[in-house]
Amino acid sequence: MTSVLRSFFYLLLKFPLRLFLRSKIVLDAETAVETSTQPIFYIVSHQSASDLLALQKACKDQNLPDPLSKIKINNKLFERTICLTKPTSLFGFKRRKTQALQQGLAILNEHHIDKTLDGQLIPVNLIWGRIPTKEKNNANVSSLLAEQASPTWLRKFFIVLFLGRDNLIRFSEVLSLRNMSDNHGNDKDTAHKLLRVARFHFHRQNIAAKGPRLIHREQMFTALFANPSIKRIIKDEAKNKNISPEKVKKQALGMMEEIAGDYSVSLVRLGERILRWLWGRLYTDIKVNNSQVLRKLAQDGHEIIYVPCHRSHMDYLLLSYVIIQEGLVMPRIAAGINLNFWPAGAIFRKGGAFFIRRSFAGNRLYSTIFREYLGLLFERGYAVKYYTEGGRSRTGRLLPPKTGMLAMTIQSLLRGIDRPLTLVPVYLGYEHVMEVGTYHKELSGSEKKNESILGVLKAIKNLRNYGNGYVNFGEPININNYLTEQVPHWKDAIDPIDPQKPNWLTPTVNDISNQLMTNINQCAAINGVALVALILHASENKALAKHDLEKHLDFFLNIQREAPFSEQLTIPEENGAELLAHVISLNKVTISEDSFGTIISLDSSASLEMRYYRNNILHTYALSSLICRLLTHNSKISNEQIVNQSINLIATLKEDLFLWQTPEQIALQVEQLLTTLESSGVIKHTESDFWSLTKDTQLLNQIHLMAECIDESLQRLAIITSLATRLTPLTRRELEEKVVAIAKRLAVLNNITAPEFIDKKSQSTLINTLREQGYLALNDDGLLVVCPSMTELKSSITNLVSIEVLQSIAR
Repeated sequence: MTSVLRSFFYLLLKFPLRLFLRSKIVLDAETAVETSTQPIFYIVSHQSASDLLALQKACKDQNLPDPLSKIKINNKLFERTICLTKPTSLFGFKRRKTQALQQGLAILNEHHIDKTLDGQLIPVNLIWGRIPTKEKNNANVSSLLAEQASPTWLRKFFIVLFLGRDNLIRFSEVLSLRNMSDNHGNDKDTAHKLLRVARFHFHRQNIAAKGPRLIHREQMFTALFANPSIKRIIKDEAKNKNISPEKVKKQALGMMEEIAGDYSVSLVRLGERILRWLWGRLYTDIKVNNSQVLRKLAQDGHEIIYVPCHRSHMDYLLLSYVIIQEGLVMPRIAAGINLNFWPAGAIFRKGGAFFIRRSFAGNRLYSTIFREYLGLLFERGYAVKYYTEGGRSRTGRLLPPKTGMLAMTIQSLLRGIDRPLTLVPVYLGYEHVMEVGTYHKELSGSEKKNESILGVLKAIKNLRNYGNGYVNFGEPININNYLTEQVPHWKDAIDPIDPQKPNWLTPTVNDISNQLMTNINQCAAINGVALVALILHASENKALAKHDLEKHLDFFLNIQREAPFSEQLTIPEENGAELLAHVISLNKVTISEDSFGTIISLDSSASLEMRYYRNNILHTYALSSLICRLLTHNSKISNEQIVNQSINLIATLKEDLFLWQTPEQIALQVEQLLTTLESSGVIKHTESDFWSLTKDTQLLNQIHLMAECIDESLQRLAIITSLATRLTPLTRRELEEKVVAIAKRLAVLNNITAPEFIDKKSQSTLINTLREQGYLALNDDGLLVVCPSMTELKSSITNLVSIEVLQSIAR
């Protein structure tokens, strides 16, 4: 086809194609190729008019050169787009060859001739429908349409007709043809290698976007019944309970039916459209960060296991939607059995959910079936998502991890899976959680209500503007690498038939679980609602003048921008005034006026709600608040004292707040924070290496308010250290009960409405940490006693807590 005829054909096809085309564009990396003076080329899988026109539109949206245009190099014209394959002929079975090899070789030769030339090659993958291939006896029309790698023009017509509005266009990172030429040469072998790598690259991307071959749940049941572990447990159950194996099989089948998902591509596509509309109504924006790590893991062949924090039932929908929007396949989701109510249960199953009971209660048959079902998902290559907290957080803080799912994950690895299993921690944040009101009722003693269709309808009725949603992907944990580093001989436990539970499994699972939680906290998202909540709860009477609140917001933001809690932390780009205006628009605060101006405050109801959002980010200001506390409670203090006390005190709060810093990292962050405070004019440094506060009252107000953020944590430590030094030896249970009793009294005296302040589990966590840090120990009678190091810790804490609190504890 001549250039003129081809251009005319594309022109005729362009308008009708737009009627059926809707593309989702995914960029693997932000590049500045549109401003590059070097020639830009594209490489795609198919020489298809619909593909090239879809690519043309996408390139226009991204301010990239037209892929249908030609480019001149050294007075020679080159096609800008290299196509790997041509469509299969309508009445034949062979694919016709393209000019890809000749094009690639010619371009590389130009790089050999002209050493200043550095062509930029962008691999672009176009995926229509994102429908996984299926087992032959389960294939349907849509899967047959999308299955053929290089369809005929007639089949492509139907693909565009039925799947055109679900088109994914993924731009990969730019490749330098200069590097290819210099490092690999300019001959035919190099051109062949370039095309071969591109084909494999697109194949991996197709698997990441569509998922592995899809099998029906009945086929999964057949595979499970053939599993040696399930065969053995059925035989043991029949023998121990003196019933027939057929009866046990029937029970096992019922459990499989209860657990297993029933994934439907068509329902997921419909759900994506509904959620796109829903998020448009609910959220101002959904902010996603570090998603490129997912695509790299998927393309490198990793088995991805998403492990998010759990704030709301919205989590299931929001994270799944974001994953699909990022060009990856929907994961299989572990959902609590409480969500298996009509009609939601059936819908969730079709959306990829599988259900898990809250407790296995010693049910060996159920636990074996669930473990092997999870292992089968991994073996088949399905991405999985589960919530290691075991339930939604009612306080806004991370909950201690439940280790069952992670233990079963590692046991699946011991079957000899040949792909790396990688955990991806995910921080989910909201400026409004619709269940917060219910959470406070439950924490106040109200009975938890079971989920029902009426509750769903009521939630839909109350939908309104929820502000922003945040999905931050944290630092992945490659389980294979982790085990190799921590348990060098872990592969000795691999048994494809019957993996055992090695002695190292439990402590390793506990360590990885805690690492997951700290990784989630590292990638937290600071937002306007959480920051306003943090500041107002630190202020007296939970009220501030609007102007002062804006100044405090700027101060808190500047701290994180100059000395961030972690590299993965995301910080708003807006200033304090803009953030406050946004929070006011969400009706989260009370606005009142007097003759001096506007006052922003929290009433009793809002205070309870806003505490939830405050707790989402409290950990990110733990160290900076502690440093401010040390500075405000000492007229002068040396650099060494600040570092040492920060290391010791943060260590005691590490498990309670899931903090990640090592002593060396704390020391480095202390230096950064002190430098930031000094440059802000809040503190000054003497030549004798002492720090002291400024005399500027406005700046003093800022540092005093930040120092209050950690006050409740220090009070809880003060209760434990004071009681332990006065009352030990005593049992752990006795200490916990006395600590909770005093915490309740302090909560009343100091008007502290925080449920975690009086929570027994929270106190237990602090006591455990003090034992691990060597401040408490067990004597020969199994009673808790204080260690010599406790005296110094108690002195440090006592110096940072108000005299009224200490007197209340003493009484």
